[in-house]
Amino acid sequence: MDVALVYNVKKEEAVDAASVAQPSSQNQHTTHTNIQVAPSADAFAEWDTIETIHAVRDALSLRHSVSLIEADDNAFNTLRSDQPDIVFNIAEGRFGASREAQIPAMLEMLNIPYTGSDPLTLSVCLDKSRAKEILSYYNVANPKFAVISSLSELQSLSFPVPAMVKPLFEGSSKGIFNSSLVHSQEELVKQVKSVVEEYGQPALIEEFLPGREFTVAMLGNGNELNVLPIVEIKFDSLPSGVNPIYSYEAKWIWDQSSNPLEIFECPAKLDNSLKTAIETLCRNTYNVLRCRDWSRIDVRLDQNGRPNIIEINPLPGILPKIEDNSCFPKAARMAGLNYNQMLNTVLDAGLKRYNLL
Repeated sequence: MDVALVYNVKKEEAVDAASVAQPSSQNQHTTHTNIQVAPSADAFAEWDTIETIHAVRDALSLRHSVSLIEADDNAFNTLRSDQPDIVFNIAEGRFGASREAQIPAMLEMLNIPYTGSDPLTLSVCLDKSRAKEILSYYNVANPKFAVISSLSELQSLSFPVPAMVKPLFEGSSKGIFNSSLVHSQEELVKQVKSVVEEYGQPALIEEFLPGREFTVAMLGNGNELNVLPIVEIKFDSLPSGVNPIYSYEAKWIWDQSSNPLEIFECPAKLDNSLKTAIETLCRNTYNVLRCRDWSRIDVRLDQNGRPNIIEINPLPGILPKIEDNSCFPKAARMAGLNYNQMLNTVLDAGLKRYNLL
């Protein structure tokens, strides 16, 4: 089978971790605004490193002939010329709120099969408010929210705190910093203003859920959809005094492959009732949003211990090294799939959808 791996490669603009203020030993409320990361530091957080791209290529090459196609200005012509049997899509796209849909839309225009979700699902999941509206319609639990599109709306803004403030159209913890959890109306206005001005997009304000947080890897389709072992995010492993959220700092600065945090527990320690509730919630979410082949879904418990959806990632991160603490490969390993087997299982799911397997 001729497989084209389509990707965006991360620009190697290293974040100077030394420039990030280190958290003090004071309490969370007084220190959480002291830790600052420039928004430009996360500009390419969604894109993959060349190491990851080569690891994916090598995994697929065990069974197929694989070519690499960068999702740049030449991608459409290259795909039209090469006409691969199927595309393994890990491209995050380049510009705009529908950027993750760009390559799949091209592929549908060219009638080329591809792995993963279609343009509509990718666009909906990247627009967090649209995803939440659909989930709410189907009574899938998720935090209460509001969307602020312009600074003029701040004058009438009133939202209960504590609250989370995020850019509306981002992934990979882009725009979610330690300061994104706000504890006062003043901090709320300041953070919303920062998102609108720095990211040039609306801010999503969400009710903060104080319970445990999990991420759940989904693999397959229909009756063959598998929920891989659940990963819990252990916030007590973070530096003292920071907020209990999986922020950009937690994901990319404090957790380094050279000195990884013990931040994940897989499988999570869950009683049968909670495990079943989380798995059912994620299956419903996957199906309601029409995800395909694979996704990673983030879940947090509310004050009553009830699981809620906080994020859907139809293009999950797949860093290859164990010490990189990448959650989808971590869950796959616990399910008995090594990195190569995991990726070929995703490809097989796509091939089966197209009756090519």
